[in-house]
Amino acid sequence: MRQKHRAKNQSEYGPQRLIEGQNQETMKFSCWRFSCTVLTTFCLLGLTAASGPDSKTKDIELRIGIIQRFGEKSTAKLQLEPTKGDRLKLRFRVGNKQRTVATQKPVKLETVIQTLSKPAVEEVIVLGTYRTFETAEDSAQNWRSQGIDVEIAQPDRWQVWAKRDTYSTPLLRRLLLQSLQATDKKIAYLDTKVLQQVPRVSWEVDGKRYTPDYVEISTDKNLIKVNQGEKPENTRLYAGRLDLQPNAYGTYTLVNEVPLETYLRGVVPYEIGTNAPKAALEAQAIIARTYALRNLRRFAADDYHLCADTHCQVYYGISGAATITDRAIASTRGMVLAYENQLVDALYSSTTGGITASFSDVWNGEDRPYLRPVVDAATNFWNLSTQSLADEKNFQQFISLQQGFNESKWDMFRWRKETPIEDITKGLQKFLQVKKSPYAKFKTIEAMAVVRRSQSGRILKLAVKTDIGIFTLNKDEVRSAFAAPKSTLFYLEPLNKGKSNLWGYAFVGGGLGHGVGLSQTGAQNLAKLGWSSPKILQFYYPGTQIKILNQEIKL
Repeated sequence: MRQKHRAKNQSEYGPQRLIEGQNQETMKFSCWRFSCTVLTTFCLLGLTAASGPDSKTKDIELRIGIIQRFGEKSTAKLQLEPTKGDRLKLRFRVGNKQRTVATQKPVKLETVIQTLSKPAVEEVIVLGTYRTFETAEDSAQNWRSQGIDVEIAQPDRWQVWAKRDTYSTPLLRRLLLQSLQATDKKIAYLDTKVLQQVPRVSWEVDGKRYTPDYVEISTDKNLIKVNQGEKPENTRLYAGRLDLQPNAYGTYTLVNEVPLETYLRGVVPYEIGTNAPKAALEAQAIIARTYALRNLRRFAADDYHLCADTHCQVYYGISGAATITDRAIASTRGMVLAYENQLVDALYSSTTGGITASFSDVWNGEDRPYLRPVVDAATNFWNLSTQSLADEKNFQQFISLQQGFNESKWDMFRWRKETPIEDITKGLQKFLQVKKSPYAKFKTIEAMAVVRRSQSGRILKLAVKTDIGIFTLNKDEVRSAFAAPKSTLFYLEPLNKGKSNLWGYAFVGGGLGHGVGLSQTGAQNLAKLGWSSPKILQFYYPGTQIKILNQEIKL
């Protein structure tokens, strides 16, 4: 979702926005710390009960995975450096003793491949693979309702796993898999890896080399420079503390423990930019704060809260913090968006294409009453009750409209992409292989058609006819399956290009991202028209209220 801001490489995930071998002792310590962090967070909510935007009360601590799979490549390197006049302090455990080393020099973390004395087997039952956390979470809830203990992981795409602590032995895993297959739940499979080697992280201080599984990194000034790569321009500045810790995939995660309001300083400038009007920046700050608190559970399997990319919210530390965005954050301090005293599902996207979507237009799960179709224009000139965009004729007429919308002047408001059938075929085969679909073996596409749309015009079901049969893609799967569409707000136009056979398809549509909730481009236009941040948020999230975070608001 991003113009300067990111229009080129929009992610498919999360709130899509405008700007583009662990030992038991370590595991117990990590799990204890995660529980304490969550408990502390909930306790801190009570501290803000009587406070306002100028509150000086202690801030909520977040744990952000800023580098999620360090060690995946044997050449992976990472440099940590204190700011001028400060020093790095690295705290870790050697045997039963706690060690701390300090240095004013940069520390390079390097990947070392360790050969195991005997092969290790790692396996997990995968119950489903999904494009987004929202879809995975709905699937997880369905499994839990059937009495199966699950967890959500993200080795690459989002997955639902049978919980490793519960199904902790080969016998338990195989019994579960057999029972699932006996009830026709054949989508589940056992992912087994036999490891001959594992990555370890190695680093040197004062001529001594260390390879602990877990290390805490801090400084006196609470500022640490992180460089992932060799170029100086890759250096980012992070406030707070860093933890290098094992994850669920055999690699490591670098986690930034940072106060919520400081975290926002590294989100707002990268999400909506520093040139947005004041009211739009304030709206973004409130939504980003709400989103963070609503999504603390996302990475429970890996012992942190949120990631730093477009699967969550883009967070690049405080290197890009700006006065104008800092003011928006400070002026809205502690403010969140709520519906009936519950934090809203604060989804937002770059560009809606002229109409926002309901939650169920994109993901499975219950609709949120405040996330519903809204014509994205200062003056509503399209009556959805009489001209539903579920009707294909109405939809194509709507997409042909160019003027009068909040986003009319933005590049991604309307788009057309012509794609050869060969490219469509390759992308679709790859998508189906990841899903382990039997249709991944198809050779040719004979036809494609939109079967069903939502009231907001989003594709709910798209049928693909192949040489081995017809299958359907549902909701957000459509953007994973094809490289061309920037949203699910499009129609297909078959192209022959003067040939007797099908050459390919034109994807004709609008918007960038999922289109649910606030439009960052739309919010900027409304702010330029003089709308306040509360009015902007009411427009995109009808029936909600801005509240100061307090004990009564439910996460």
